[in-house]
Amino acid sequence: MTDHAHMSGHMNGADHSGHGSNSGSMSHEGHSGGGTSHHAMMAADFRNRFWISLVLSIPVLLLAPLIQEFLGIEGDLDFTGDRYVQLGFATAIFFCGGWPFLKGLVEELSGRDPGMMTLVSMAIGVAYGYSVAVVAGLDGGTFFWELATLVDVMLLGHWLEMRAVMGASSALESLAKLMPSEAIRVDDDGNNVTVKVSDLVHGDKALVRPGERVPADGVILEGRSSLNESMLTGESKPVDKGEGDEVIGGSVNGESSLVIEVAKTGEESYLSQVISIVRSAEESRSRSQNFADKAARFLTFSALAVSAVTFAVWASLGEDPSYSIGRTVSVLVIACPHALGLAIPLVVAVSTSIAARNGFLIRDRDGFERAKDIDTIVFDKTGTLTEGRFGVKATVTLDEETSEDEALAIASALEGQSEHPIAKGIVDHVSERSLKLPKVSDFRAVPGRGVEADLDGAKVRVVSPGFLSDEGIKVSNSRVDELAAEGSTVVYVLRGETPLAAIALADVIREESFEAVKTLQDMGVKVVMLTGDAEPVARSVAAELGLDSFFAEVRPDKKADKIKELQAGGARVAMTGDGVNDAPALVTADVGIAVGAGTDVAIDSADIILVRSDPRDVAAILKLSRMTFGKMVQNLWWAAGYNIVAIPLAAGVLAGIGFVLAPAVGGIAMAASTVIVAINAQLLWRAQKKLRSIGAEPAGPVAA
Repeated sequence: MTDHAHMSGHMNGADHSGHGSNSGSMSHEGHSGGGTSHHAMMAADFRNRFWISLVLSIPVLLLAPLIQEFLGIEGDLDFTGDRYVQLGFATAIFFCGGWPFLKGLVEELSGRDPGMMTLVSMAIGVAYGYSVAVVAGLDGGTFFWELATLVDVMLLGHWLEMRAVMGASSALESLAKLMPSEAIRVDDDGNNVTVKVSDLVHGDKALVRPGERVPADGVILEGRSSLNESMLTGESKPVDKGEGDEVIGGSVNGESSLVIEVAKTGEESYLSQVISIVRSAEESRSRSQNFADKAARFLTFSALAVSAVTFAVWASLGEDPSYSIGRTVSVLVIACPHALGLAIPLVVAVSTSIAARNGFLIRDRDGFERAKDIDTIVFDKTGTLTEGRFGVKATVTLDEETSEDEALAIASALEGQSEHPIAKGIVDHVSERSLKLPKVSDFRAVPGRGVEADLDGAKVRVVSPGFLSDEGIKVSNSRVDELAAEGSTVVYVLRGETPLAAIALADVIREESFEAVKTLQDMGVKVVMLTGDAEPVARSVAAELGLDSFFAEVRPDKKADKIKELQAGGARVAMTGDGVNDAPALVTADVGIAVGAGTDVAIDSADIILVRSDPRDVAAILKLSRMTFGKMVQNLWWAAGYNIVAIPLAAGVLAGIGFVLAPAVGGIAMAASTVIVAINAQLLWRAQKKLRSIGAEPAGPVAA
């Protein structure tokens, strides 16, 4: 709609042109000329015009008979030619203060899309033109003081509105500022040279001192430190990283110096990709925006029609032309659909910024808005609900003289020399328990069966059930049978031919998954798991987490069929997965959510990308979608409801009881409604606290 089209100069693509991905770098310098500076210039322009017009309005007001009567100085300031003085000052106000609106009128009419600027320009144009005609000899009263106060109010309203917009549309600016403008490059001789970030290329070495921002995506070559990535990924706690770990450009280095090798620059970088996604989200038009635009366009034409009818009705009733024009001007001013045009874009800007700061990247606005209606969440199991690594679920002792800790220590002493995932699971588990390990010797791998070594003159082994079967060693234990039936991988610890213990391992369930499932169910959302694992494994995980349902033994190419099956039953489904094997299912679902993207945010199959591998973020994005929609509805009702009430009052329906809305009062009401809509959108920032309340203290078993 016109208002939004005009405001695109405030909020959308044109303003963010300075934020286009820079092939050289993502430096702050390269992004300083975009939306914020444009908003600031417009705010400054409205501010300057307001103060100039306000000063010029003083003599106009002092020479107005109605104002003199109100101040008790009626006739004291009258002099010959005072009307011409008023005309001179009013003309200066009309062209200086009214210029932004007159310019907007030309743009809107040339685009055949009349809107706010058309209505305001017609209002001040009618008031000014009629007053000039009266000074020239037409019988009637002037509108000089009304014109002056109306222009002042409109300029003040736009100045305040620009300041509100600057606060709301800050996602790109805040992201761009994360990247430093300079870096310390380490040359081949080991010398430190300060260069522009744009001069860094693949393979360069860069020194990052404590407290400095990482200048580019890369890999740590030297040093260990904690890095604050909260503004990039939403991860609130500093992340400890050392040699070989990846770092993200824009993150803040902690306590120690690092030397990194530059891996990505310019458009390849994580921050550049995020800015591109955020910009697309801000510029994309949603269904709610299309509705608001249609409503605002309807309101504009309705206002033009109502203003014409208002003048005709009062004129036919024999009212003075000054009165009829006053009612007409009031209708034109108060009906400006500015608030309606801003109702959605401001909320979009704030929600996009909140999402980006919390590691939620919105690729498709429609998908994000549909998320509010989701009643079924489908989680991929491995890597989403679970960590995708083995962990010890239970240890069952089989020998009365052997304790659980002793059996685990023996197993860890053997498996510590193996690279097998099961071995790593046992070693990690024992490491967490800080057990003292016995010394073993003569370590040997038994291909396909396990490992063995010598301990105090005896042979000890960690072996598979197949080894026991081959060697004729029988183990009868109901708990072991139960764990095996649940799909756990069971290995046995032997001393000689005697089984000491059975260790059950399973894919580790993320601690956060327990809270994520509970939060979603409390929101009225069913939680379903989709996995290629055997049914016993899936059933065990589903029971552990308290899921509503699960699908097991589903091949990747069949996952989309399961989504369709749920949709056929009337469910509105969101699919969460890693964005690679789950791509068909992500596309098929009503909303596709890629989880754990990390620095690889170029996932075309998802509507929403969650940077972290934290299932609680799925609940958080649904909450944000619902909160965003709620704010949109509030703004639309406020903007539309205000006009429904205000237009009849401006037209004079209560004139019979002495209630008449002056044009300046109408301008104040219109400006107030716009500012209220902008402030209401800003209140969405409170949602951050609610989003962060999800997952404060995750709890639950570590494996299933």
